[in-house]
Amino acid sequence: MMDCKKVESKEEETSRDVVVERDDYLKNRNELVELTKTPLMRAFVEAQDPSSKVVDDLMLRRFLRARDLDVEQASAMFLKYLKWRQAFAPNGSISASEVPNQIAQNKLFLQGSDKRGCPIAVLLGARHFQVKGGLKEFKRYVVYAFDKICARMPPGQEKFIFIGDLEGWGYSNSDIRAYLGAVSILQDYYPERLGKMFVVHVPFVFMTVWKIICPFIDNKTKEKIVFVENKMLKSTLLEEIDESQLPEKYGGKLTLVPI
Repeated sequence: MMDCKKVESKEEETSRDVVVERDDYLKNRNELVELTKTPLMRAFVEAQDPSSKVVDDLMLRRFLRARDLDVEQASAMFLKYLKWRQAFAPNGSISASEVPNQIAQNKLFLQGSDKRGCPIAVLLGARHFQVKGGLKEFKRYVVYAFDKICARMPPGQEKFIFIGDLEGWGYSNSDIRAYLGAVSILQDYYPERLGKMFVVHVPFVFMTVWKIICPFIDNKTKEKIVFVENKMLKSTLLEEIDESQLPEKYGGKLTLVPI
């Protein structure tokens, strides 16, 4: 008689192969649709805002993916982004001198990359407090940080990995308006930039705040957020990140470097 375990193993292997083939097919099909629709979107947005002529196709494609390849919706989202960017950062970028109180908290770090080449950012949530400068400076800091992270991306890479470390986090660190502001900026103005977010060392008290924030996070972003159990921390991160690129704090070999 044939070993039942061997039969199950072959069935599971066949099933996995089918899933991989299906995913590859869908990915290739979507890429072809993107390539077809990108010129249509470009023609529309350039007619509405000539400044969009300097934007590359990769950016337009990210907005298309964010709106499920709907040209009209993606164009509206992109034009809103352009208007926001011109008003929010009229000089083209946010300088460190515009976010001194946020930088002084020394809470965000950037070094290393995952196995696909995505840069890795680490946020120590227990170092965030409401400070002088308020929500306006915090939002400038979010843009300052995202721009720094995106500038680290190698050619051909569009996403970054985020590790949100909540070790030591308490109600004194709770800043719901800031969290919602960061979520809004990420989803509305940096679509398809987040590859995955690992939330680690999660205290029970944080879940009260999470229940408030969660409804404001779109489904695509939620799918990229992974809450990691402490006992599975190193093994989970090593699935995506080589030990040589992982911060020492999580069992790797890199020291944390402030952004």
